[in-house]
Amino acid sequence: MSEIVVVGGGLAGGAAACGLALGGFAAGGRAVTLLERDRAPVHKICGEFLSVEAQASLAAIGLDVAALGGHRISRLRLVRGAGVVEVGLPFEGVGVTRRTLDAALLERAESLGVTVRRGVAVREVGFEGGLRVDLAGEAALRPAIVVLASGKHEVRGVRRRVGTVEDLIGFKMYFRLDAAQTAVLARHIELYLWQDGYGGLQLVEDGVANFTLLIERARYRAAGGTWAGLLAALRASCGVLDARLRGAVAVLDQPLTIFRVPYGFVHRPGGDDVPGLFRLGDQMAVIPSFTGDGMAIALHSAAVAVAAILAGEPALAHHVRVRRDVRGQIARASVLAGMARFGFGQAALFQAARLSPALLRLAAQWTRVPPSRGPAATRILRI
Repeated sequence: MSEIVVVGGGLAGGAAACGLALGGFAAGGRAVTLLERDRAPVHKICGEFLSVEAQASLAAIGLDVAALGGHRISRLRLVRGAGVVEVGLPFEGVGVTRRTLDAALLERAESLGVTVRRGVAVREVGFEGGLRVDLAGEAALRPAIVVLASGKHEVRGVRRRVGTVEDLIGFKMYFRLDAAQTAVLARHIELYLWQDGYGGLQLVEDGVANFTLLIERARYRAAGGTWAGLLAALRASCGVLDARLRGAVAVLDQPLTIFRVPYGFVHRPGGDDVPGLFRLGDQMAVIPSFTGDGMAIALHSAAVAVAAILAGEPALAHHVRVRRDVRGQIARASVLAGMARFGFGQAALFQAARLSPALLRLAAQWTRVPPSRGPAATRILRI
């Protein structure tokens, strides 16, 4: 019997599995099993920007970020119509694809003794008479602890209480830009403000550019309800984006899409928390894209969960700690995201940035994940 089952092999799940193994699990009969629904690494909708905090979290579990071949990013351009404001970031980030990063995390986990099972679908997590993980086509597992890191995918029996979900659609496409535009974009992340949405463009490994955006469903329908129509409309409204994509070659046949994401959600701990079930990543908190550091939050939640498990603390304590650590950042990021989506807020945001570019650096600081607080939360960083 696995003592711990990790549901999901993304950023949070992979990091948690590595941390548990480093802490002494996956050895001496204290088994850790990670269940990943996809048989092979896949691309995922994500801004794919690793902040300095995210890089430190990965280094703490022995992952060499530099070896992944990501692109170093140290400057930000904010673009609205023909206007551009540029500023240096308060740290150096790294652009790296989730496919590369997730694969590296699972390889690291396996090297530490974690049993990684790919292509396994979790149907339900039950808790009558103890935790139970129901799988498709095979016997259920009965672990002592479940680490729920299924990302944006809900698992029956332990769904998030998300409330109202905004009517936004997310798109992600990779482009290979021409040489001149690649040079212009190098070491920069560009954030674009459009009517009813916003997006970002940055380089990742192998000189490929990640273009990810959020847009109101009504705007998508007004553009004909197709990716080609939407992209043409966005390029027509933004000369900078049009220049970047002129002569660019799409890497994917179709963009990745996602909708009904509960941006701003933070799990509220309570008496109905399932004993032994630790929520991580997007199952714990969802920060709006581009205005917050979702990858760092995922890794932070993993480190806090590992520290709690090693200390023998209940899941409720973990949830309380993570909520305390991230809810302020998510609230501030949600305000920025709301401003970035609509005309008046966009105008105010852009004008403030134009008058004082340092405000962009301050916004980046406001929405970053704070250093882990308390002895239990930092124990994993000293392993």
